[in-house]
Amino acid sequence: MTERRPIKKLLVANRGEIAVRIIRAAHEAGIRTVAIYSEADRTSMHVRGAYEAVCVGGPAPGDSYLRVDRILEAAKATGCDAVHPGYGFLAENAEFVEALEAEGIRFIGPPADAIRAMGDKVTARRTVDASGVPVVPGAELADPENETAVKAAAVGVGYPLLVKASAGGGGKGMRLVRDPADLLEAVQRAGSEALTAFGDATVYLERFVEEPRHIEIQVLADEHGNTVAFGERECSVQRRHQKVIEETPSPAVTPELRAEMEQAAVSAAKSCGYVGAGTVEFLLGADGGFYFLEMNTRIQVEHPITELRYGVDLVAWQIKVAEGIPIPFVDAPTVPEGHAIEARICAEDADQGFLPSTGTLGAIQLPGGPGIRCDGHVFSGQEITLYYDNLLLKLIVHAEDRPRAIARLRRALFEVRLPGITTNIPLILRTLDDPRFVSGNYDTSILDDLPGAKDDPEDLVPVIAAALAKHRRVRKTAPPPTPAGSQVSAWVRAGRDWWRRG
Repeated sequence: MTERRPIKKLLVANRGEIAVRIIRAAHEAGIRTVAIYSEADRTSMHVRGAYEAVCVGGPAPGDSYLRVDRILEAAKATGCDAVHPGYGFLAENAEFVEALEAEGIRFIGPPADAIRAMGDKVTARRTVDASGVPVVPGAELADPENETAVKAAAVGVGYPLLVKASAGGGGKGMRLVRDPADLLEAVQRAGSEALTAFGDATVYLERFVEEPRHIEIQVLADEHGNTVAFGERECSVQRRHQKVIEETPSPAVTPELRAEMEQAAVSAAKSCGYVGAGTVEFLLGADGGFYFLEMNTRIQVEHPITELRYGVDLVAWQIKVAEGIPIPFVDAPTVPEGHAIEARICAEDADQGFLPSTGTLGAIQLPGGPGIRCDGHVFSGQEITLYYDNLLLKLIVHAEDRPRAIARLRRALFEVRLPGITTNIPLILRTLDDPRFVSGNYDTSILDDLPGAKDDPEDLVPVIAAALAKHRRVRKTAPPPTPAGSQVSAWVRAGRDWWRRG
């Protein structure tokens, strides 16, 4: 008989909507919670919702939410026996897991070894390939400075190809190469960007899958050797590798293909000794072939659509798995029902080059009615700053079928009121009306030619200039200087990056 190890007090090492989500799940399980917060988040919803709250530093993430030492101090000072990392920040940091374990504090997530195995894309490819999971044809670069070897590796992979950073994600350290003449520069630039973003310049080559769809499989594993999959999520509506709309089931996945992808995801999870909730991401080609992309060793932003369709509380099960409870879905899997869609509502202006929007929220209004779920952290009077991710609200709908789900999401979006800031809701509505999305026949390029979805550096010059002027007036700090000898596009990128950093 399995002995349960109850969690009594849980520290939530995150902020925003995911911190609120975790706190709610913990309270329903009878677990007391402790929130951490930065000076900028003193009045945030997750701070208000927890039993206790501890300030861990200044507004910048490096001074607060990424400070392992201060988070450990907060956990010990408040008597916490477990930590939930949410997503982002320290959620996929193996050293953080080991630091907690050294203090006798449970990490609600996978073992450190599993995080390491899947955190490095090259290692992850080797690991899952050995277990029979299909991977995109690719090649490692033992010496990126060896031009002859790099060119030979590229010929073996085939064009078009991607140069990709081994560490990190989000499109950083990635270059598409269609012409062999551009290969060496792409390798150099991707490596330089990866070093800046992740502290690791390692890059590798990977075949570019034409007209790809981004499909991910939700998995849940316990410490008793049980691993189950909960269908797929279609995540192809992306802008610069950042997801905007997700849905389940995918319009492109048949029952037979779903079974294959679920089995591959389970194999990938078992290959690294995975425990907890995780997501295995695949590229689905126009020819029906699918290939392992990466594994996210944490809860995903888009997990609610799986919860609604499969009737399972994934965050609650993260906690139960950490308590040693075996998952019951192996012999009696849950039966999916209907169709679910999630839209990420962010504080940004899609018609002005996706510049972040800041301000103080007025009287907000969130939608309601059957099949509507709002996961967020917004409230009237809240100040929206530039310090963190600009995700405000996840609007999730569930209906009997896809057309009804789309109609329900459109209706719910029209009911949202977030006065005081600009959001990406107009872009989401344009996407829902796009014939490609309506038909379900779309891929990761759907936003490339949608009005308002792309930014033109030349058009952004006056916008960036206005933003810099506003920052001078409101924050009385100096913006970064224009890069010496740079072109307009480089100046715009520097200005936008500075504005996002605040």
